[in-house]
Parts: sequence; C-alpha cells; structure tokens
Amino acid sequence: MSQASLTERERRRSKSGSNERRKGKMLKKFARVVLPAFFGLFLFAGVASAHVTVSPATSTTGAWETYTIKVPTEKNIPTTKVTIKTPKGVEIESYEPVPGWTYSAEKGSDGKTKTFTFKADGKGILPGQFQQFTIVATNPNRETEIAWDAYQYYKDGSIVEWTQDKNGDNPHSITKIVKGSDTGQAQTHDTTTNDDKTSGSSSNTLPLILSIVSVVLSLVALIMAFRKK
Repeated sequence: MSQASLTERERRRSKSGSNERRKGKMLKKFARVVLPAFFGLFLFAGVASAHVTVSPATSTTGAWETYTIKVPTEKNIPTTKVTIKTPKGVEIESYEPVPGWTYSAEKGSDGKTKTFTFKADGKGILPGQFQQFTIVATNPNRETEIAWDAYQYYKDGSIVEWTQDKNGDNPHSITKIVKGSDTGQAQTHDTTTNDDKTSGSSSNTLPLILSIVSVVLSLVALIMAFRKK
C-alpha cells in the first residue's frame, strides 16, 4: 500500500474525528441552551394557573350568593390555613363545613364578619392538591367590584398574600356585582370563572410566551449551526 493511500486515509479519519467532535460540542450546546428553556416552559405554565380564587366572577346586587374559594398548594409543603378578608359591602351569612378543617370568624363591633379562616386539623392541603371551601354571602346593594383578599399559610410559617390587583404577582380574585336585569347578559359575555381569568391574565402569560420564544430561537440557532457544518 502506497504512502499516499495511507496519508489519504489518515486525513479522512482526522476529518471524521473532527466532525464527531463538532457534533459533540453542538449536542452539549443544545443541552445547555434548549433544555433549560424547555423545562422552564412547563415551570411557568404551572405557576401561571396557581392562585387562590373565588367564584363566581359575576353576581347580582343584594343577592344571597354561594361563593366557592379554591386554594391550591403551590409549594412542596402543605397549606395549613387560609384567611379571607370580607370585601366591603359583603356580609357573610354561613359556611359549608369541610371534614378536617375548622372554621372561625373575626367580627367587628357591628357584629359583622371582618375576616374568616379555614384551618386544617390534620395535614392540610398537600403539594399538588387543592381544596375548595364554600360560603354564602349577601352582596352589596349597588353595582361594584368586590376584591377577595386572601392569606395562604404554609406549614413552614410562610404566608402568601393574594392582595394585589390583576397586574400584580399575587392578584386577588374580583367579583363583578351587577344589577339583576344585567346578570344574564353579563354571564353570556363573561362565562369564565375567576380561576380561568387569573390564569389567562397578560401578566402571568408573559413568562410562558418568553419561554416559548426562547425554545424556538434556540432550535433555529441549532439548525443553522448544523447546516454550516
């Protein structure tokens, strides 16, 4: 076998090895850039829908309304207590007992409920779970929007305050109070619950959008790099 043939084979092997090293570097780059963005996409998607919410989103002036409070646990530790501040103009009439939970209320000098609390007797709301609590309340006699400030207590003593407006990181639920004749129309045009509204707000979908854009741009950059090689 001639020296020229051996040299050509060595060149091919060297070139092949170089290509393999380039591919290996590209795969490492893919893992560093694309995979974190991919997992971040699902992380933000989960956070966006996690809120203490009160439904329905629309009710009637002066009505006795049944409200449902949905409390998801967002950390890796249980939720042990939730306290709700009674909105202005609202009067709490009764509550539905929940097994494993104790209800208590703080009343003002006028005898009306200022805040009410559901406290766990046992383990509470475990990670990945949610609990619903039901109350009956009398709505204000005028058209308005009522805000449900909520305070979520965790087993480690930390508190998440759901007291901000819809543009905040921890928004409170809003119920729109309308006249009786307007209720049907309002529900026709606004059939979503507060849970749906909160998860769909622009402030909470922004991280999800950014994650998607990041994944797409990373994939485009990776494809272009392979084509150049």
